[in-house]
Amino acid sequence: MNIDLIIGIVQIILIATTPLVFAGIGELVTEKSGVLNLGVEGMMLVGAVTAFVTLVVTNSYILAFIFSIISGILMSSLFAFLVLVLMSNQVATGLALTIFGIGLSSMIGKNYIGTPIDGLTPWYFVILSFLIVFFVSYFFYKTKSGLILRAVGESHNSAHALGYSVLKIRLLAIIFGGSMCALAGSYMSICYAPMWQEGMTAGRGWIALALVVFATWKPGRILIGAYIFGGVTILQMNLQAFGLRLPAQFFNMAPYIATMLVLVIISSNKLRIKLSAPASLTLPFYKGR
Repeated sequence: MNIDLIIGIVQIILIATTPLVFAGIGELVTEKSGVLNLGVEGMMLVGAVTAFVTLVVTNSYILAFIFSIISGILMSSLFAFLVLVLMSNQVATGLALTIFGIGLSSMIGKNYIGTPIDGLTPWYFVILSFLIVFFVSYFFYKTKSGLILRAVGESHNSAHALGYSVLKIRLLAIIFGGSMCALAGSYMSICYAPMWQEGMTAGRGWIALALVVFATWKPGRILIGAYIFGGVTILQMNLQAFGLRLPAQFFNMAPYIATMLVLVIISSNKLRIKLSAPASLTLPFYKGR
């Protein structure tokens, strides 16, 4: 294997894993505050279609990404209102958000399927993904605000007793997560595969959720998990090129099988998961208590 081929494979992996890094780091921040949002896939799709349609209408990349992030903020704010104010079940609400996002993106984008656009180079966003992971890690472990957010995720009652606004902190964490999911979606429709197609995220939102568990809620490990997924994707492409005779469906599901196997291995150590996961994850906060 020559050096040019190795460099090419690394480049493809970096480009392919960037949306997972964005979505994964956004969900990690949300979960660190004690909230589980299963609406990642839906927010990614809405972010993708919003960016694409905005670009087609305005021919402005800046507006495309701005409106995409706004769509993520709106969807995550809706989720936050339901789970923080109305105290609905986080799992059920997140699933509903994904279903809503799938339907909404399909409706908005049905007249734009096949519309050609000029894609944007992905390398700026590859670099941005590294920077965001670094700053989130710095925020968590080197700043007072990061310590407060982690304290809310570990024991919201104790954080409230110390005078911190649990609802406000969780709202901001949820909004950040939604923004990152929308950015991941817009990257896919404008940079990674410059087009709009229904369901184009192809389950990456669920992979991003799995990456948070794989990373044991540590920002830096999100990158490692994303590279594993990207590496398996590239491997199955190369196996096809080398003439390995297996059904095409097997190659399509290979990355997801690898993700499930990794999760099974990690989940076998229940003590590690229990010690790593925020103690207040999915637990509603009752201000009057």
